[in-house]
Amino acid sequence: MKEKSTLKIIAIIAFIIAAIFFVYMAYIAKAWSYLSTDPKACINCHVMNTQYATWQHSAHATQGITCVECHLPTDSFINKYKAKAIDGWNHTLAFTFDTYDHAMKISEDGARRVQDNCISCHASVTSTLATNADKYHNFKDDYVANGRKCWDCHKEVPHGKVRGLTTTPHNLGVKEVK
Repeated sequence: MKEKSTLKIIAIIAFIIAAIFFVYMAYIAKAWSYLSTDPKACINCHVMNTQYATWQHSAHATQGITCVECHLPTDSFINKYKAKAIDGWNHTLAFTFDTYDHAMKISEDGARRVQDNCISCHASVTSTLATNADKYHNFKDDYVANGRKCWDCHKEVPHGKVRGLTTTPHNLGVKEVK
């Protein structure tokens, strides 16, 4: 009987230590910030400094368009947080184990979401393009048939030309936006 109570006490102590460790890691990682739409959440782990710095100097930033509005689904709360959870898990693994390419590339799913959000936010322009596709470029058919994305032509929107972590012209540190 004494052996069972000793095991129970050890299990409770182990659980408490694990819970304290989890809370500490969540605090260090600023985990709560990922529930917000603040672009600074994207630079918590320093890997996205280039993307943040180039975004700060873009028309999207001056218009108050955040990372979330371009990179996450905007159709529903569930889809948004599901994508956030999946991306967060994948980013955590990649950044923890240093398995990411230093010239950041968007995933297929991420690219699809950004493309959908480009078309959605710029609906007046994209509807005009679709109407006049024979005169300009047929972005919808090209996108579906050839995998063309808006940024195939609009390469500098909103992250500039340079993609390396250390070669971005405006990556001189994080500018405080007030």
